[in-house]
Parts: sequence; structure tokens; C-alpha cells
Amino acid sequence: MKERMIKVLLVEDDHLIAKRYQMILANDPQIECVGRAANGYEATMLAALHSPDVILMDIELEEKEAGLRATAEILTYMPDIKIVILTVCETDNTIFHAFELGVTNYLLKHMPADVIINSVKDAFFDKPTLHSNIANKITREFKRIKTAEDSLLKNFHIITQLTPTEIEVLELLMKGYNRQEICRMRHVEVSTIKSQINSILKKFEKDSVQQVVGLLQELHFLEILNQRKGKPSRLPMG
Repeated sequence: MKERMIKVLLVEDDHLIAKRYQMILANDPQIECVGRAANGYEATMLAALHSPDVILMDIELEEKEAGLRATAEILTYMPDIKIVILTVCETDNTIFHAFELGVTNYLLKHMPADVIINSVKDAFFDKPTLHSNIANKITREFKRIKTAEDSLLKNFHIITQLTPTEIEVLELLMKGYNRQEICRMRHVEVSTIKSQINSILKKFEKDSVQQVVGLLQELHFLEILNQRKGKPSRLPMG
């Protein structure tokens, strides 16, 4: 029994590049190029008309991200279509955005013919073998997110270990009061404040008050405290 042809729609606005891809696709007996679109509007129209199995989608068409907009629209209404994006440059944000939309893979436009054919077939047969570069990018991004999450959880755990007095001292430090002012406000000796600050630095494993204050600003510590006290957050005017 003859295998079903893989229907491919090519979306590429550069005539010479499109010709090269059409020749490559035509040389494989299992692939049928059902059409070529030169802009985002044509891409969505031809996708609806031909119901291709795979779309080779250029990111930059009539506008910088027209291919991504067409991708989003196509996958919203025809989620079974596999889309492999084509690009000349590997901008992390663009590539990640494309994968968030649901594309199967991406190709640099200068890839050899066998890589292009294999990418089409891998997409069709649900074998999304990621380009090694994007696999490395995703691995690095997961590591960055994991590190950030671990750091966030660690710091929030430290905050839960602070005494009420230490929290009060930190709140005053974050509001810009110096040690002498805090001593007067809390009616304690300088040595007491020094001991409390040293305890705070030890818990956060930091060398200076500025480092702790900067960290707590990133965590929106004052806003959290105000919410717990039922007060509106007061952000500095700037």
C-alpha cells in the first residue's frame, strides 16, 4: 500500500529562498508541496484551504514578526498542523516565543537539504528532534529558572526565620533610616542594633546591610509587610 504523501505548505517571502525549498521538497517522493505563501495573510488562507500536515514558516515576512502572528492564528484554529519556523538569526526571545505558541521545531534557512527533509518528516511523524542549539537554549533557561526558584524559596524561608524585632529593624532600614535613628526610635543602645543587624546578615549570608536591603527590595518585602498589616503599599514617587 502506497504511503500517504506529507502535505507541506511553504511560507517564505524571498523568491530565491522559496525556490530552493520547493526544489528540495519536490525531490522527496514522500512530500507534496501544496503551496507557497509570501505573507502572513496568504499563510493563514492557504493553511485553511489546503490543510497541510506541516508548514515551513518564515518568521519575518511583510513585518518582523508576521510569521509568528500567522503561526498563532493557524494553531488556534488548526492545532493539528505542525509548524517548523524558518529564521536567519537565533534570537532567544523570538525562538522561545515561537515554542510558546506551539511550533514543533525551527530551522536556520541555510541548512542542507537532508536536514530540511528530516525536519519535515520528524514533525509529521511526531518526532520533534530539536535543533541542538534550541535544546541547549532550553536547557540553559530551565537551569536559570530553577536557580531563581531555589534562590527565591531560600530567601523566603530565611524571612520566616526572622524574629519580630529583626523584621522591624529591616523595615526601618529599608525606609532609609540609619542605625543611630533606629536606636532613638526603638530606645535601644547602638550595640543592640549592631547585634541584631549581625544576626540578620548571618541568616542571609550577606556581608552588608545594603546587600540585604537590595535583595528584600527585589522580593517586595515592604509591600508584603504592609499587606499583612492591612496598609496600602506606599511606593516612592519618582
